[in-house]
Amino acid sequence: MTDQGVRRTVDQVPATACDAASDRSRGPVPGGAGEPVPGEAGAELAASAPPVSPAALRRAERRAERITAGATELEQRLADLLRGGLITAEQSGPALWEETAARMVDAQAPGLANRARELGALAGSGADAPVRLLEECALLHLLARAWLRRDRLPEPLAATVRSRVGPTASPDGPAIRDDWLVLAQYDTSDGRLTTRRIWLYGAASGRTALLLSYGAAGRAPDLTLPAGLALDAELTPCPGAVQPRMALTERFAPPAATTVRPPGTTTSGALARYGAALRDDPWRESVPVTLDRVVPVPDGDGWQLADADEDHALPVGAAARTRPGLWRLVALSGGAPVRVFGECGPRGFTPLAAWPQGPGEAVPLC
Repeated sequence: MTDQGVRRTVDQVPATACDAASDRSRGPVPGGAGEPVPGEAGAELAASAPPVSPAALRRAERRAERITAGATELEQRLADLLRGGLITAEQSGPALWEETAARMVDAQAPGLANRARELGALAGSGADAPVRLLEECALLHLLARAWLRRDRLPEPLAATVRSRVGPTASPDGPAIRDDWLVLAQYDTSDGRLTTRRIWLYGAASGRTALLLSYGAAGRAPDLTLPAGLALDAELTPCPGAVQPRMALTERFAPPAATTVRPPGTTTSGALARYGAALRDDPWRESVPVTLDRVVPVPDGDGWQLADADEDHALPVGAAARTRPGLWRLVALSGGAPVRVFGECGPRGFTPLAAWPQGPGEAVPLC
C-alpha cells in the first residue's frame, strides 16, 4: 500500500468490481414475492433440451414444483434467522445449516443445499464471520428469489439460476475442438467429496474452460491433466450465462509440450472482468484471469500483485498466502514482472500458475 493509498486494498475489490458490473448492467434481478404459473416450471427446466416424452416432462414438472417448495421454505428460514439475529446462527453452529441443507436435498435443490452447508462453515470462523455470514445469506436469498421469479428473467440468466439451484445440467454444445493448454489443477474437499478443478485455455478459440472431476472422500478424482502441457481435445460447454464449465468429450492425442501462453491483462482489467461476470451470474465466487507484467510485492502482513506499468495492484487472497506456491511465485519474479494465471474474487487474487517474462515453462503455484 502506498502512502497515497493508490494501491487497491482487499476491501476495495468488491466495490470496484460492482462498479464495473453496474456500468455494464442490462437490468436488475427482479425481486418481490411470487411464483411461476403452475405447469410452466417443468417446461422451463427442459427449455433448451431436445424433445422429451410426456412422462419425462411430468417428472421435470414435479421436480420443479419440489424445488419451488424448497426455495419458499428457505426464504422463510432466512427471514426467521434475520428476525432473530445472526447471533442465533453463530450459537447453533453448523447443525442449523446441516438441517437446512437436508431439507433442500429433500426438495431436489442440491445447489441450495451446498450453499446452506457453506454457511455452516462460516459460523464462528473468525472476527469477520458475522459480516461474511450476512453476505452469504443475502446471496442465498437472491438465488432463492431468482428461482421463484425465473419466468421474468432473461433466458441466459434463467439458465444460470437453474444450474445454480437444481441438478447439474448436461453439456449442451456445440463442441469445441482446440489445443487446450492446461493452466492449473487443484483439489478441494468438504469431508464428503473431493472436487478437482482443472483450468484450460484454448489456443485457437481463446476460451478459458473449467473441468470438474469428483472422488469420494479419501479418494482422488479420476481425471488428471499435467499443468503446462497442451491437449488436443473436444470440450462441450455446460448451460448458463458465461459459464466457464465444460465437459471433456473426446481426446485426439496425449498431452504434449507447448509454448502457448494465455494473453494477459492489467489488475484493473481483471476487476472489470469480475464485475462483468457478476452482471450475468451474481453468484460467481471468482473469474479466471491472467495478469501480465505484474510483480509480487509485500503489503504489511500480506502480498499484492502490482502492475509494473501502472500504479494499481490486486491483493493476494488470504488462503494463498499460506501456500508454498506464493514463494515459488516470488522466487520466479525476483522483483521482475511475470505473467500469472489465477482466480480473481471479492477477497483478492489466488495465483495458480506463472510464467517468466522471457522464455520458460509454466510454474504451477497450486
